[in-house]
Amino acid sequence: MHNIYLWLDIFVILFPFVLSFDNKVAFYKNWIFLFPAIAVVSSFFIIWDILFTKNGVWGFNNDYLTGLYFYNLPLEEVLFFIFVPYACVFIYECLRGYFTSNFLKSSHAYITLVLICVLPIISILYYNRDYTFYTSLFSWLLLLIQYLILKKNYMSWFYVAYLIHLIPFIIINGVLTALPVVIYNNIENTGIRIYTIPVEDTLYSFFLFLGNIMIMEYLKEKFQDNSFNKIKK
Repeated sequence: MHNIYLWLDIFVILFPFVLSFDNKVAFYKNWIFLFPAIAVVSSFFIIWDILFTKNGVWGFNNDYLTGLYFYNLPLEEVLFFIFVPYACVFIYECLRGYFTSNFLKSSHAYITLVLICVLPIISILYYNRDYTFYTSLFSWLLLLIQYLILKKNYMSWFYVAYLIHLIPFIIINGVLTALPVVIYNNIENTGIRIYTIPVEDTLYSFFLFLGNIMIMEYLKEKFQDNSFNKIKK
């Protein structure tokens, strides 16, 4: 039980990594685009996490950690921001590799628009609760960039992958919050829970997942454009 957070991290990454060499998906071919995305997004989340831990928005139970720290964050928490996005994007790429279409193909823009309308309302209602406020605000800003600037149709695949990822999300976060490994200050969130998981965690995961997809897909597009221009020359 002492190192359970580390074992959960390993569990998250193990199967996606082993299956990355599957011929159909060949996920390893996306590493050149995925790893820079993880580096950028995880850096943001680690800084955010350091500040929130310092300010008492959440904390960690030493009984379930290795005792190794990066600033005030357990090593396991840092690994979380690397391993979880890898596993989430793996789900996304598997969907795109094994299916030609999905049930949200014609409605993903409406889903994004609804979220763009709802998230700022949540931020305003809970302006004095840091976890709720910032997860809503950051997710809203990310969706605005996607909807108004990027306007990419991969969002239908993202939404389906996000729904699927909620299954392992509930299992892993359920363990982390039930023991608890991560201890939340309910003054800084709505107090609404899914089992023992703060409802804000679903939005936190949404932001983490989508940020990696957006950067990865942007890098893919730039690479393809450069390759096409070289062929033309």
